[in-house]
Amino acid sequence: MNDYPLVDQDPAPQWYGRLRVRADDLSPANWLSRSEPGALGTVAGVAAPGFAAYARILHPARLDERPVRWSAVAAAHGTRVTPLTRWHQVIGTDQDHADRSDGLPGVWDEHPGEGPTPPDVARVLLPVLARHTGTPDRCWFGLWSGYGRWDWSRFATFGTPGRDEVLLAGRLADAVSPVTLDEFAELPDLWWPQDRTWIVGGDVDLVSTYVGGSPGLIGDLLAVPGLEVHPVSPGDPVG
Repeated sequence: MNDYPLVDQDPAPQWYGRLRVRADDLSPANWLSRSEPGALGTVAGVAAPGFAAYARILHPARLDERPVRWSAVAAAHGTRVTPLTRWHQVIGTDQDHADRSDGLPGVWDEHPGEGPTPPDVARVLLPVLARHTGTPDRCWFGLWSGYGRWDWSRFATFGTPGRDEVLLAGRLADAVSPVTLDEFAELPDLWWPQDRTWIVGGDVDLVSTYVGGSPGLIGDLLAVPGLEVHPVSPGDPVG
């Protein structure tokens, strides 16, 4: 929900990068609400229920602007990463103090980015997703209406657990176009193709992206060298 709109928000655009804002027909998102939604704070609540397999993609930490895997950070801190590990557990602190850490010299100096899928992760993810849909040129996206820069009140939204989403339409190849054309834009939180063979889900408060799809898709994601991926279950808590 966007309960605290900013006074100086810009009017929301008709195009978000090369993705078209759908103002008149939200029916492509109906399937997300027709089935029993996943519980708030779970994998299925961030992505969607009903898929055969799910994966968690960890947003990388940084060192001098370069991506750093959680596993490398964990090794340096003497901890370990499991499919459900939270970032504060990786760096060996409590959750309330995780953002106060300045990093570890030579290992990491910037926390994983909170929010929807980071652009560098998304670019690696795109070709894998494209191989697992028959409709890569007909895709749908959900953008949380609460991102503070734009006033989305003139557009209808559809609901997901805890969020109201603006519906966008475009090609899978254009999923990263918002940040290509505007470096301060956020990528969409939700992505799915017309044939609904998979869904990608993220959230403003998370440092992970979640994918639901076929076992073959999840297996392919686990094998991608440029991604740090763990298999998860739909009822698992998110982080």
